[in-house]
Amino acid sequence: MTSRPTRSIALAAVYVLALSACTSGTSDATDEEGGSSGADASSAPVATSAEVPTGFESYYDQELSWEDCGDYECATVEVPLDWTDPSSDAIEIAINRAAATDQDSKVGSLLINPGGPGGSGLDFLDYFVSYAGDAVAESYDVIGFDPRGVGESTAVDCGDGQTLDDFYIPDYPSATQADLDEADQRVADFAAGCEEISGDLMANVDTVSAARDMDVIRAALGDDELNYLGSSYGTQLGATYAQLYPDTVGHMVLDGAVDFLLSDEEQGVGQAEGFEQALTSFIEYCQGTGTCPLSSDVETAREQIGDLATSALENPLPSGYDDYDVNGNLMVYGIVVTLYSEDSWDYLIQAIEEVYSQGTASIFYQLAGFYLDRDADSGEWTSNSSVAFTAIGCTDGSAGEDWTIDDQEELTAAMEEASPTFGWWFATGAGCSAWPWPAHQTIDELDYPDDANTILVVGTTGDPATPYEWAENLTDELGNAELLTYDGEGHTAYGRSNSCINDAVDAFLVDGTVPDSGTVC
Repeated sequence: MTSRPTRSIALAAVYVLALSACTSGTSDATDEEGGSSGADASSAPVATSAEVPTGFESYYDQELSWEDCGDYECATVEVPLDWTDPSSDAIEIAINRAAATDQDSKVGSLLINPGGPGGSGLDFLDYFVSYAGDAVAESYDVIGFDPRGVGESTAVDCGDGQTLDDFYIPDYPSATQADLDEADQRVADFAAGCEEISGDLMANVDTVSAARDMDVIRAALGDDELNYLGSSYGTQLGATYAQLYPDTVGHMVLDGAVDFLLSDEEQGVGQAEGFEQALTSFIEYCQGTGTCPLSSDVETAREQIGDLATSALENPLPSGYDDYDVNGNLMVYGIVVTLYSEDSWDYLIQAIEEVYSQGTASIFYQLAGFYLDRDADSGEWTSNSSVAFTAIGCTDGSAGEDWTIDDQEELTAAMEEASPTFGWWFATGAGCSAWPWPAHQTIDELDYPDDANTILVVGTTGDPATPYEWAENLTDELGNAELLTYDGEGHTAYGRSNSCINDAVDAFLVDGTVPDSGTVC
């Protein structure tokens, strides 16, 4: 059975929680005729920790020009469009900086990434500095950046708001081969529109390229090592960097780890199970409030929530807005976005109460819009995060692979076993079979050396989007890594868990102090 990304929401930018307020281990992608996609990946210059790749020296030699931008400073870093072709055009990576509060004792720069793929590191900076420890703020210039394809950097664009509405909002069936063929055509048409607007960028938004960009950022900042904190998908980006440039890894924290060596199907099943477990925790919380609109029986309450979504497939609920009613797809988005943090569970209670008492779903509509970065009042998409998620995820994933109804039925069965409530949703929607741009290179194994700096992986036992097992797996796969565990709910841990986690991460970033093996907070 081949695999493809499902309609997995996971790996979303960690600051969704604001609701509550070719080296070893790489492989070259090949097309159906056996040649490499795009430029000849086999002849691509390979950056190592000790040398600048031939033909790309000017990118490593550039000097940054900082400008004031509100509370921070901003600059632009140039990187090559195509890391397999030194003659390709330059594109821009937007970065911003919160300067260290104690310049005399500054350690260097700390690059941060919130996840996605598609999350804006520029936006994340303000959120990060609000919870980072004082010692971190004193020791580092904290650097946010929008990866290639995202936000204020050279960004992918796939069309106007109506185009995005038509692609992301409707409920599309996937019960027959004809449904899958229509989905493939829909993806192919969408991709063609992306290419018409964004050109060759579409073939070059893979994670390996973004990790190479990070090394240029490191050099442009004047740092010998990359100090880095990545959350969610940002852990995949960080681990990819560590595989490519092990000798320049400084203090690296990977919070909410993605086991990206799993197949797309395995990742989807893991996430489906994770959100089902988070739903159970929510139900138990709701029942303890004394005003829960759900049944006092956990399994009956689970069925009630499932019925909200599946009934909306046939009979969408009024949203209170002029453009769309709340269908099954929007209903599930509205539910799962609140499961990223227990601080958001009260929003889900309010949304359920509205449906039961008024027969409307305006809160669910707003919650779904929050997840998609689509403003409920105006109907405008406020960022390109969803488009970037699709472009990067499909390029890294199973672009160009065949998909049959037998594959779909097998996937649906696996998803529904993992998640009786959401499994149908995780298994539906267009995948990446018709995406025309497989990555030039992917990481298919990790062999991070023992003599490099130890990497700190942080895992949360109740994390729905990046299950705790993934943190265990990534720690083992890296080898030279230590696992720090938060025993709690929600997606990621640093800055939203407890002082035990925060203090351990701060000590690691500032002093390089590795927590004792097996530390649980």
